[in-house]
Amino acid sequence: MIWDQLTEIQQQEVERQLLVIGRGAAEIVPEEALKQKIIHAVVTGKPLKVKLGLDPSAPDIHIGHTVVLQKLRQFQDLGHEVQLIIGDFTGRIGDPTGKSETRKQLSEEDVKHNAQTYQTQLSKILDLTKTTFYYNSSWLGALRFEDVLKLAGKVTVARMLERDDFAKRYAANQAIHVHEFFYPLMQGYDSVSLESDIELGGTDQTFNILMGRTLQSAYEIKEGQVAILMPLLEGLDGVQKMSKSLRNYIGIDELPNEIFGKTMSILDSLMTKYYELTTTISNESLHDLKRGLEAGAIHPRDAKMKLAKEYVEMYHGAKAAEEAEQHFITVFQKRALPEDIEEMSLSISQLEEGQISIIKLLVLLELQASNGEARRSVEQGAVKINEQKIMQIHDQITLKEGDIIQVGKRKFVKIKLI
Repeated sequence: MIWDQLTEIQQQEVERQLLVIGRGAAEIVPEEALKQKIIHAVVTGKPLKVKLGLDPSAPDIHIGHTVVLQKLRQFQDLGHEVQLIIGDFTGRIGDPTGKSETRKQLSEEDVKHNAQTYQTQLSKILDLTKTTFYYNSSWLGALRFEDVLKLAGKVTVARMLERDDFAKRYAANQAIHVHEFFYPLMQGYDSVSLESDIELGGTDQTFNILMGRTLQSAYEIKEGQVAILMPLLEGLDGVQKMSKSLRNYIGIDELPNEIFGKTMSILDSLMTKYYELTTTISNESLHDLKRGLEAGAIHPRDAKMKLAKEYVEMYHGAKAAEEAEQHFITVFQKRALPEDIEEMSLSISQLEEGQISIIKLLVLLELQASNGEARRSVEQGAVKINEQKIMQIHDQITLKEGDIIQVGKRKFVKIKLI
């Protein structure tokens, strides 16, 4: 479609959509194809089919994951269709991206169990009435061996070894199993089956997403999909990609006080990136925020407080956001204990001569997940009883009714002896 053939209103709508879609994107491949697809959608009224694949091996969504989910919601708000693929078939292999060794295959039961947790979490960001869920076992599981050979014949081994992680393993003489080559092929075949117009993903998914475009061309799917690659979000350490395994994440299902407190630890230098990629702030407001921070007219703490409150409201509601803000002000700015400390019962029979080790206590109260985690917290000076630091991992504690146990800046428990 030629640009000059569009009406002025159609041109304005195309430009508006390009501005929204391009916000925050690291790369769009190819950009001109995206423009042509949007022009066609505007002129014909036929929505674009926008694909995102989800690996059900890790269904707990954190703020880093929401970068692509927020972009999907933008597509929905522009009137386009979202294709969400639960990789129940590909998940049995596991994405080898960034892995230095072959991943353990998931059982079908594991995959199905993990997949069930997605919809509740996704409903906090996406409009599920405008979202179509697919399970890629419905087409991948139906392929005959002849079809698999045909699929494998579309791509060379040399092309597969262009992947950085495969290339490193090959150079280091580390094993690469043949089935791992099939992950990008299967992900690409998803795009063939659904005839997707656009696929979203992080920059670490570049090879897999471009494989979809390659295979669409090989299978003669008209006008291959456009890849929209979103930047990876650094976690709370400010260096590594946000990850649960690195413990530098903010989970969207975490408690409101935890979300608020963690957000307040984001590096000042990354704050506007978090705003841009993970919130619904307008481009105009984002511009004003950046300018205000640079000029010193807006204090980073105030901007971070607003971000923390917005996250809690997005994932737990306005009331929870107000309460989390007040909790933070009380505990951290006024240096006072919160008024609504959770009370937990502890049986006297669990004490030995009226005492209990600090490590055992922290695990019993579920303030720490393991003995090792509890020891580290004590050694780091993060554990207090009645606002007094506990520094020795072998300390035996004599507990009294009403004692307040604290771990870090956000976890508090009041003891009730029974």
